[in-house]
Amino acid sequence: MSEIAKNKMGYAKMLPLILTMALPAMFSMTVMALYNVVDSIFVGHISDGADALNALSYANPLQLLMISFAVGTAVGVNSLISRRLGAGNQREADLAATHGLILAVFTWILFIIIGLFLTEPFLRLFNCSGIILQYGKQYLTIVLCFSGFSMIQVSVEKSLQATGDMIFPMLFQLAGAVTNIIFDPLLIYGIGPFPELKVMGAAVATVFGQFVGMVFAIIVLFKKKNKIKVTFKGFKFHGETVKNIYAVGFPSIIMQSISSFMLIGMNLILSAYESAVTVLGVYFKLQSFVFMPCFGLNQGVLPVMGFNYGARNKKRLYSAIKCGIMIAFVIMAIGTALFQIIPDKLLALFNEDPALVSVGVPAFRTISLCFIPAAVSIIFISLFQATGKGLRALIISVTRQLGFILPIAYILSVFFPLDSVWLAFPLAEIGALAMAFTLFINLAKTDFKKLDSKG
Repeated sequence: MSEIAKNKMGYAKMLPLILTMALPAMFSMTVMALYNVVDSIFVGHISDGADALNALSYANPLQLLMISFAVGTAVGVNSLISRRLGAGNQREADLAATHGLILAVFTWILFIIIGLFLTEPFLRLFNCSGIILQYGKQYLTIVLCFSGFSMIQVSVEKSLQATGDMIFPMLFQLAGAVTNIIFDPLLIYGIGPFPELKVMGAAVATVFGQFVGMVFAIIVLFKKKNKIKVTFKGFKFHGETVKNIYAVGFPSIIMQSISSFMLIGMNLILSAYESAVTVLGVYFKLQSFVFMPCFGLNQGVLPVMGFNYGARNKKRLYSAIKCGIMIAFVIMAIGTALFQIIPDKLLALFNEDPALVSVGVPAFRTISLCFIPAAVSIIFISLFQATGKGLRALIISVTRQLGFILPIAYILSVFFPLDSVWLAFPLAEIGALAMAFTLFINLAKTDFKKLDSKG
């Protein structure tokens, strides 16, 4: 029996297959979303919590950039491994996984340089000074200089996910997240024998959690029998492998990083309304509970799409697309219902200030109209990544978060009341979905038309 025939991604019933592969990632990413909220709550309750939260807000774009490089490169590795396995080429799949770890180390070096020399100049771009500058510099220096732990862990996660193993990547993330959540209050507040490190404590807890996840990942990669084998014996850099990784990985890096630029732009547009900026920040914390499960779904769908595209099985590729859209639709419909029915209660999790609620309730109800069209766009983006069409995925992502939303929001802010600005989110998603569907139809009439319709 061939390696293709033995792999469950080539024969298992599609909906149970995707659910089996995606649920662990969806669960672990939801836990990561919870961590982000809890982390903010802990930091916000120190003696100078407002300044601490401001520092973390200013630091966020660089931290997002670091995560973008780690995840984006690993997505390129994932896509290449799944396609090579689908084509029955084990050697090149192993080579891609090995290159993924090497590239993670190279990227780590880049962010060590940024962490040591560029954090203060970056923060001063926002006129940060005093305690805010101090907190921001402490946090960024630690998180960026020790970012290699996260980069190596993510590389191993994506490599294993490309083989259909979703359980261990989930456990890596959970181990890191739980460690982080446990040590956050201990190091931020100085509980028991631990020193009170405030914002620095949040950074140390984050890095320690990433270290635990990385160690776990390395042990599984080298000690457990996997469908890929990483070895550095006689290793030689292959330019073609790196090129193939970044053909998908570089657009993914761009896609992962543009959300920070979008948030900066929206904050500038809303700067005249203090409560609106706060509402936007709260929204982005809460919407992660809706979008993170969809991104976890992508981790299950992407290797299935990539494998069957590599195996030239058109029927199973289209079945994966349909199942992915159906599951994403259900997730986003539930999220929409919550934001429509109980927006006041969601806001109260952070603050019950009447001014915040009066701005936030209509904002949440309007913005959440974007969830369902976003769900379909996200699956199309995953399809483009899985089949090596990274440029198409890049176009949709840039269109969703920059090309449409910022110009629309700016125009609405100039000519209409504040409540109308939130319409930029659903309008942008509808426009992006139309573009994504157009690109998909083009692909279906060209590249996908050449695939085998049987299977």
